[in-house]
Amino acid sequence: MTSTTSTPHDELPAAIRAYLAAHAARDTDTALRAFAPDAVVVDDGATYRGTEEVRRFLSRAGAGFTYTTRLLAARRDDAHWLVTQRLQGDFPGGVVDLGFRFTLDGDRVAELVIAP
Repeated sequence: MTSTTSTPHDELPAAIRAYLAAHAARDTDTALRAFAPDAVVVDDGATYRGTEEVRRFLSRAGAGFTYTTRLLAARRDDAHWLVTQRLQGDFPGGVVDLGFRFTLDGDRVAELVIAP
Protein backbone atom coordinates (compact mmCIF):
# COMPACT_ATOMS: atom_id res chain seq x y z
CA MET A 1 0.00 0.00 0.00
CA THR A 2 1.26 3.49 -0.84
CA SER A 3 1.35 6.08 1.90
CA THR A 4 1.11 9.77 1.19
CA THR A 5 1.99 12.65 3.48
CA SER A 6 1.72 16.39 2.91
CA THR A 7 5.03 18.27 2.93
CA PRO A 8 5.65 22.01 3.31
CA HIS A 9 7.83 23.55 0.58
CA ASP A 10 10.71 24.25 2.97
CA GLU A 11 10.81 20.56 3.91
CA LEU A 12 11.19 19.30 0.34
CA PRO A 13 14.58 17.71 -0.41
CA ALA A 14 17.27 20.24 -1.33
CA ALA A 15 17.55 18.96 -4.91
CA ILE A 16 13.85 19.57 -5.55
CA ARG A 17 13.88 23.03 -3.98
CA ALA A 18 17.01 23.92 -5.97
CA TYR A 19 15.51 22.69 -9.24
CA LEU A 20 12.20 24.51 -8.75
CA ALA A 21 13.86 27.82 -7.80
CA ALA A 22 16.49 27.67 -10.55
CA HIS A 23 14.03 26.64 -13.25
CA ALA A 24 11.62 29.45 -12.28
CA ALA A 25 14.58 31.86 -12.49
CA ARG A 26 15.58 30.27 -15.83
CA ASP A 27 19.01 29.46 -14.44
CA THR A 28 19.84 26.36 -16.48
CA ASP A 29 23.24 25.66 -14.93
CA THR A 30 21.94 25.75 -11.36
CA ALA A 31 18.88 23.66 -12.27
CA LEU A 32 21.10 21.10 -14.00
CA ARG A 33 23.19 20.62 -10.83
CA ALA A 34 20.11 19.16 -9.13
CA PHE A 35 20.13 16.19 -11.56
CA ALA A 36 22.15 12.99 -11.54
CA PRO A 37 24.41 12.56 -14.62
CA ASP A 38 22.14 9.81 -16.01
CA ALA A 39 18.86 11.54 -15.11
CA VAL A 40 15.73 11.22 -17.23
CA VAL A 41 13.18 14.00 -17.77
CA VAL A 42 9.82 13.36 -19.44
CA ASP A 43 7.81 16.39 -20.53
CA ASP A 44 5.16 16.99 -23.17
CA GLY A 45 5.64 13.58 -24.78
CA ALA A 46 9.43 13.85 -25.07
CA THR A 47 12.09 12.03 -23.05
CA TYR A 48 15.47 13.57 -22.27
CA ARG A 49 18.28 11.32 -21.01
CA GLY A 50 21.62 12.33 -19.53
CA THR A 51 23.25 15.66 -18.82
CA GLU A 52 23.27 17.18 -22.32
CA GLU A 53 19.67 16.28 -23.16
CA VAL A 54 18.44 17.47 -19.76
CA ARG A 55 20.38 20.72 -20.29
CA ARG A 56 18.63 21.14 -23.65
CA PHE A 57 15.24 20.56 -21.99
CA LEU A 58 16.00 23.06 -19.22
CA SER A 59 17.15 25.75 -21.63
CA ARG A 60 14.07 25.41 -23.86
CA ALA A 61 11.20 24.67 -21.46
CA GLY A 62 8.95 27.72 -21.35
CA ALA A 63 11.59 29.88 -23.04
CA GLY A 64 9.12 31.58 -25.37
CA PHE A 65 6.80 32.72 -22.58
CA THR A 66 6.67 34.92 -19.51
CA TYR A 67 5.04 33.26 -16.51
CA THR A 68 4.95 33.00 -12.75
CA THR A 69 4.80 29.84 -10.65
CA ARG A 70 3.09 29.10 -7.35
CA LEU A 71 3.39 25.94 -5.32
CA LEU A 72 -0.03 24.34 -4.78
CA ALA A 73 0.91 21.05 -3.13
CA ALA A 74 3.88 18.91 -2.22
CA ARG A 75 3.77 15.37 -0.89
CA ARG A 76 5.61 12.11 -1.05
CA ASP A 77 4.65 8.51 -1.52
CA ASP A 78 6.80 5.43 -1.10
CA ALA A 79 8.94 6.12 -4.18
CA HIS A 80 8.39 9.71 -5.39
CA TRP A 81 8.00 13.31 -4.42
CA LEU A 82 4.90 14.84 -6.03
CA VAL A 83 4.79 18.60 -6.48
CA THR A 84 1.97 20.58 -8.09
CA GLN A 85 2.62 24.10 -9.32
CA ARG A 86 0.32 26.63 -10.96
CA LEU A 87 1.84 28.49 -13.90
CA GLN A 88 0.22 31.73 -15.06
CA GLY A 89 1.48 33.64 -18.04
CA ASP A 90 1.26 34.53 -21.69
CA PHE A 91 1.27 30.95 -23.01
CA PRO A 92 -1.83 29.46 -24.70
CA GLY A 93 -4.54 29.04 -22.06
CA GLY A 94 -2.79 31.39 -19.62
CA VAL A 95 -3.05 29.09 -16.57
CA VAL A 96 -2.04 25.48 -16.01
CA ASP A 97 -1.50 23.29 -12.97
CA LEU A 98 1.48 21.02 -13.60
CA GLY A 99 2.45 17.94 -11.69
CA PHE A 100 6.14 17.24 -11.16
CA ARG A 101 6.94 13.66 -10.11
CA PHE A 102 10.50 13.46 -8.81
CA THR A 103 12.45 10.27 -8.18
CA LEU A 104 15.61 10.88 -6.20
CA ASP A 105 18.88 8.98 -6.14
CA GLY A 106 20.62 10.13 -2.99
CA ASP A 107 20.70 13.92 -3.10
CA ARG A 108 20.08 14.27 -6.86
CA VAL A 109 17.06 13.99 -9.15
CA ALA A 110 17.19 10.69 -11.05
CA GLU A 111 13.88 11.16 -12.87
CA LEU A 112 11.41 13.97 -13.38
CA VAL A 113 8.06 13.48 -15.08
CA ILE A 114 6.04 16.63 -15.79
CA ALA A 115 2.35 16.40 -16.68
CA PRO A 116 -0.83 18.47 -16.31
